[in-house]
Amino acid sequence: MQVLWDMRKTFRCAVLTGLPIESTKVAKEVVHLFTGGSRNDLNTVLLLINDEFIWEHLQDSIMAEIEEREIDVDVPVVILFNCVRSDKKEGSNERNTDCVILKRILSDAEQRELDTKKEELDRIYGAKASQFHGFNILQSNFSSDYIQEVCAVFNTVERKNKPLKTQLASFLCLLNAYVPGSYLLESDCLDFLKHDPSLQDDLSLDTLMQPFSHLILSFQHDKRCEKKIRMAHPMIAKRCTELLADAGVTRSDTARNFLMCFCRDDVSPSLLGFIKDLLTKREKKRGSAEDLDLEKFSTLILHISEMEDKKQSASVLKVASYKFDKNSLFPQALARFCYGELKEYIEAEIWAKRAIEREPKKSFIADTLGQVHKNHLRSKGLSATPRELLQLAEKAIDAFEHEEELAEEEQRKSQRGDEKSKVLWGLNTRGQFGFLQVCRILFDQLVSQNETWKGVLTKNVSMGSVLKSLGDNKLDRFRDLIENLRVKVEKKTEFFDIFLTYSQSAIKRDKAYVSKEVAECYKKYVGDLVPEHNDGHRKTFQKLKQKLAVHSAGVLSCLDRICTSDIEHIVEWWQEIEQSKDSTTRAFVNLMFAKIMLSNRNKAKSSSDYRNALRQREPPASATLAEYHILSLLLLWPADDEDKPVSDLSQLIKLASHAYEREYKTMLQSRYLRPLFFLGPGEGLNRFVHRRVLEIVWTKDALQESNTNWRNETIFRDTAVEERLLKVEGVVRNYRVYATFRDTKVELEANRRDSLFRSGQVSFYLGFTIKGPVAFTNENRKVIYDIKCMKDQI
Repeated sequence: MQVLWDMRKTFRCAVLTGLPIESTKVAKEVVHLFTGGSRNDLNTVLLLINDEFIWEHLQDSIMAEIEEREIDVDVPVVILFNCVRSDKKEGSNERNTDCVILKRILSDAEQRELDTKKEELDRIYGAKASQFHGFNILQSNFSSDYIQEVCAVFNTVERKNKPLKTQLASFLCLLNAYVPGSYLLESDCLDFLKHDPSLQDDLSLDTLMQPFSHLILSFQHDKRCEKKIRMAHPMIAKRCTELLADAGVTRSDTARNFLMCFCRDDVSPSLLGFIKDLLTKREKKRGSAEDLDLEKFSTLILHISEMEDKKQSASVLKVASYKFDKNSLFPQALARFCYGELKEYIEAEIWAKRAIEREPKKSFIADTLGQVHKNHLRSKGLSATPRELLQLAEKAIDAFEHEEELAEEEQRKSQRGDEKSKVLWGLNTRGQFGFLQVCRILFDQLVSQNETWKGVLTKNVSMGSVLKSLGDNKLDRFRDLIENLRVKVEKKTEFFDIFLTYSQSAIKRDKAYVSKEVAECYKKYVGDLVPEHNDGHRKTFQKLKQKLAVHSAGVLSCLDRICTSDIEHIVEWWQEIEQSKDSTTRAFVNLMFAKIMLSNRNKAKSSSDYRNALRQREPPASATLAEYHILSLLLLWPADDEDKPVSDLSQLIKLASHAYEREYKTMLQSRYLRPLFFLGPGEGLNRFVHRRVLEIVWTKDALQESNTNWRNETIFRDTAVEERLLKVEGVVRNYRVYATFRDTKVELEANRRDSLFRSGQVSFYLGFTIKGPVAFTNENRKVIYDIKCMKDQI
């Protein structure tokens, strides 16, 4: 904020506050601010955004708006500042490290300036200068001795018979210790203190709060706003909270009393927001490389559990759940705490259902009920009967399938641009994943009791034929559930293959364990045997299923699964199916993809381009339509020795894009589309380099997870990677990039829209996503020349 304030006369400064909103709307406001409402009043915008907003989507939206408004300038339109609050725990080594860093940042001149300012404050304000705690903490380099000294007034606090002013001070300490920047309204504080008959009504809050007044600040943004009250500094608030706890004034008691005293009637939106953060906001795990790898519960709830008792944490959440009887977050957090920490599954189910009652159409709220039943099922040992296991599994599956329906409806509303619905950045897939987890747990528990269950669940034997050997005739009521499990497992596994092969999260790494658990569940239900009664093609499809290669996304992810030894068999099986009388275009597409994957494994020569075979195939009706068009682009893309395209590439690109829109856009909306292949030197199928090959070259580790950030293009700085690829010549015009073939230009997507800010001749690497061809690492020759000139001048 200080940067924005200092630069307000040079640039147009703005702050994006509140919850994430649609990035296209923000982009329109940013560009409007840049133009100042006219073409003659242009000025760069400095935009401060918080860490909850999706950075990449906002950049893309701003670039799209600049392009639409046809703005062509040589100055930056916007500079983005991403503000991430770091709240270090008191007493940790991390805080001491911060102090060392600060010492390095402050030069001798800056330190002298601070000392001079302190002398001025002492001269002007006299004794009151010692109460400028924020400045003094900075000037003392965050000295713990200073913090201890100014907080000494709390050393004499007793647990019993606490005056109201002491209670109010404890409320402010707890709130500011765990939610920096939070505050209480002065009027609410005065109303609270009125209940103490020993205090005079006409005194100021500063007087009423003695001897704590010097640790409390009142501030006012402008005269129209009411005065707000908070502690002088979060570090002071943390230390005071610790001293209160040492005196027996526990965090849980303070939190419960605060909720009872300050949440009686209608609570202001700001205070409700602070309480949500206090009790439900989960911080990033310390030491985690993932931006969104979060703790299980809020820091306060975790501290109460560690320093007091887990039941006290549940008690605080229960009070909040009763006080805010329309809010779903508090009962949801309570349900999660009950099943995760207390192992009280019946209680957890009650609160999960209560959360759903409060927000029945929110998929992430519905997820909690499924998690309750899933964890209850997992907790069951060998003593549980098959009927008990199936009852719990049925409850969990119903909950997760309901969540999946809600998630799909949320996504449809988001795509339609429904103003009343919150914008979702990606499809909630927890329902599908939870379903598969339940199926895996159920399989293991049933089979461990009776091996007959393996044949039933894999559908190699009918349940009715072995019902007696299962030992419970009443299990027949679960027949529909059991007989549908394998089909549903296959369907949801295909979903995840598509989801994770064709895309990746735009803001974080996809969890590696998801694909592993999905594959484990799938293999259990598909089984490792090929039934003898199956005919030839059914046997072949069963073999392909066992290798997770029965659909295009599965074939294209063979290298990700480190099953390279199976690719030759996969080619052989798809060839068998493709050469049969009832062969389909789908079989041809999968065979071609399998051959390309094989060429990436053993580099066997494959000079045939298969173009004629492709032309003889009719596009499929719907399924694998997008894959068909991507294969068409691969096979028909001009080779080095061709002067011009052999086909209308522009039309093929449009067809591929339209197929993607129809088949996968809803599923992959707001996710980054991963490249499947890159154009490399060579002939025929050998010139298509699979993404995984480049990742292994870059990391030099075939066992490392395939989770490269392709968006930032860092991988292309590796010379070994560059040697595997072919540069394509092109041009940038009007924020668009084109591949050029003599007199022919073909428009492509750009991996980074910020590479299109300057027109001119370019060269780039060509990648192919499920949507179509994409230009990576555009190198603008004029920019390179300008940089060279600058270096020469330096």
